[in-house]
Amino acid sequence: MWINAAQMLIALFLILISCEFFTNGVEWLGKKLRVGDGVVGSIFSAVGTCLPETMVPIIAIIFFKGDNKTIDVGIGAILGAPFMLSTLAFFVTGASVVVFLSSRRTKMTMEINKDILSRDISFFIITYCIGVLTAFIKIRLIEEFVSIFLILAYIYYIVITVKGDIKVYRQTDKLYFSRILNVKPGIPIILMQVSIALAGIILGANVFVKNIEIISFSFGIPPVILSMIITPIATELPEKFNSIIWVSKNKDTLALANITGAMVFQSCIPVSIGILATPWELDNHIIVSSVIGTLSAATTYFWIEDKGKLNPIPLLMGGVFYALFLLSLFI
Repeated sequence: MWINAAQMLIALFLILISCEFFTNGVEWLGKKLRVGDGVVGSIFSAVGTCLPETMVPIIAIIFFKGDNKTIDVGIGAILGAPFMLSTLAFFVTGASVVVFLSSRRTKMTMEINKDILSRDISFFIITYCIGVLTAFIKIRLIEEFVSIFLILAYIYYIVITVKGDIKVYRQTDKLYFSRILNVKPGIPIILMQVSIALAGIILGANVFVKNIEIISFSFGIPPVILSMIITPIATELPEKFNSIIWVSKNKDTLALANITGAMVFQSCIPVSIGILATPWELDNHIIVSSVIGTLSAATTYFWIEDKGKLNPIPLLMGGVFYALFLLSLFI
């Protein structure tokens, strides 16, 4: 048990260091490709950090089709990830603003691109609700149509994100690999840093999840709870750490787009595969988490639309919504 706990701490440290190198690398990639925060945060960072962890439940579903428990855990992980991002990840980002308040240039006011965040969250709410509601429609043709629709919706999301991207030229820390290797920050060295950092994130997350599962099972935690709460908390650590790093550097749009972009991806691609590859039957815990996750995202969306700006209050509400879900598990 103590060995597993020590390995978790080491994995956590590896994830944190790798995230620092990753955020630095994708910022430089965006700078070299002359793209703004929308593409860097919502696509480069979001997809880069959530794609590896997303493949775990999908592979489990595809290769263990006859195992109902594996399918249940896979579905829980697919829908648990966007729930965790829209509640706990929002809360962590809001809390980071408070923690770094003394060093932040804009203090409690978050310097965001309203259009990027409103677009991402509205996209998420629509696609996430469609994916969940499909579970109540037991018509295979409609399920296949929804799966195709979600994939096409994400492609459309990429297109409008790139098309509507606003170039933002801000101060960027020197590329770490460029400093270490004493070379110019060209595309090859940037891609090398991003790739190695991503590998570190994947390795750290896998070690963390493996050990947290061992500890959880030793305490008799049910698989569905593990797949919906414990595993997503661990696998979404890269997004949370990336956002904390960007908040500390007054790069709030990147911090939030990193999360909202991952939410859009998670609500489209993994859900479409889950609908096609499984019976897509959701238990009460998953349905409740989906409703709560949608409400949490909607809270931030309507705050931005109403006030035209953002502070940590609606993001911190994500922690309240997460607590409500935990409470629902005992009712």
